[in-house]
Amino acid sequence: MNVLTMHPTPTLSTRGLSRRWGAFHANSDISLSFKPGARHALIGPNGAGKTTFINLLTGTLAPTAGQVLLDQEDITRLPAHRRVKRGITRTFQINTLFPGLTVLESVMLAIFERTGASWHWHRTVASHKEAREEAMALLGRLQLGADALSPTHALPYGKQRLVEIALALATHPRILLLDEPAAGIPTGESTELFEVIASLPRDITIVFIEHDMNLVFRFAERITVLVGGRVLTEGTPEEIAADPRVREVYLGEAEHA
Repeated sequence: MNVLTMHPTPTLSTRGLSRRWGAFHANSDISLSFKPGARHALIGPNGAGKTTFINLLTGTLAPTAGQVLLDQEDITRLPAHRRVKRGITRTFQINTLFPGLTVLESVMLAIFERTGASWHWHRTVASHKEAREEAMALLGRLQLGADALSPTHALPYGKQRLVEIALALATHPRILLLDEPAAGIPTGESTELFEVIASLPRDITIVFIEHDMNLVFRFAERITVLVGGRVLTEGTPEEIAADPRVREVYLGEAEHA
């Protein structure tokens, strides 16, 4: 086995990434690497800087210091829309769907955005054959095929979050960033949601923020703990669960005693 196989180049990494507002340091000197195909969770108490970090990865925020690298290329100054074109896509904690469109129309619009094709409102969905077929295949993968013609606003909240993921996948991401995808979803539905996420192809690197520790320990293969805008520790779920510092500041001694 060669060295490259043993130590694959990180798909996405940061070096000394920091963001501050005046005297407030939301992120301080964060250096992390996300390997190709990773299932990597970011956890920490409220105010730990998790969403700020995701915003720095996507280009929504500019860092005060440090770098963001994609395949070892510095993309720190690359604007958000160009990062999407390079394969970095996110979903948001608060859904941003098109309530008046059907699920199928919403996903087709995302496909048109990726391909640069134009949506002609006077044409029917069926007349956009290639985009329709791609959208239906994607919805089928996410177990949303039966809901294709339903308005997005009429779906249960858990399925709306799946539609958000469908919109992200329509951009053909290499890195998918999920900001609390299970927020507001009943426990049973959130488990189903994460089972769908876990089934996504391994050529997609997934980094997700999640507060539900049961979901984190069930689906993450690696976990980074942020506290006060800094990395407290990183490791496998087993290592994180056994770390007394994590138990003290976040998980709670009683949960993993």
